[in-house]
Amino acid sequence: MDYQLAINILSKKMGVLLRSARTQRGESKKTCGEVIGVTSRTINKYEMGEKSPSLPELEVLAFYLDVPLERFWEDMAPETQGKMESLKNLSQRIELRNLKIGASLRKFRQEANLSMKEVSERLGLTTYRLKSYEKGSFAVPVAELNALLRLYDREMNDLIVDSGPIAEWAHAKKAGEAFTKLPLDLQDFILKPVNQPYLEIAQKLSQMSVDKMRDVAEGLLDITL
Repeated sequence: MDYQLAINILSKKMGVLLRSARTQRGESKKTCGEVIGVTSRTINKYEMGEKSPSLPELEVLAFYLDVPLERFWEDMAPETQGKMESLKNLSQRIELRNLKIGASLRKFRQEANLSMKEVSERLGLTTYRLKSYEKGSFAVPVAELNALLRLYDREMNDLIVDSGPIAEWAHAKKAGEAFTKLPLDLQDFILKPVNQPYLEIAQKLSQMSVDKMRDVAEGLLDITL
């Protein structure tokens, strides 16, 4: 696989999607830059595909612009300002996320039995830069992060936050999209409060072992006979 080509392609793709999300929300480059602590010039480079934002930066931008985070690597209105208040100390948050991502990358590389030199040669990076990524002292551009994860046979979801406002928002967005893909009759069934007990039963059944479900089925059969 040509990892450098993959990095360039994903950088361009993310730039197009970021610009689309920003303009649809009516936000300026300056405002988006202020949200993550960079200049409007840097945002412009992100949108042109000349640079790639780091995952922590992209998480905050996706949250701010209210677009599914996964969209970027798969294929200030009052309500936005209020939502952003739930994210305290943004610069510190991004710094901590970079440290955690770096530690995870080091762990993934070691589990893949790859040396820094091998990874650097495959991706066209210097060992100094790779070491800085793993220490969290350099933010990893998402396009390069995606290439690293592919090399380590990992997915971006292995690094996504699993708690806090962004995690809750991402879960709600994903759940909403999954719900809209259900047949209309199922949507209607789920939306009726009177059907909640049936949904709870279905949830419990899905967690049962095969033997336990067999016992339940036999019990129901005895009742009906």
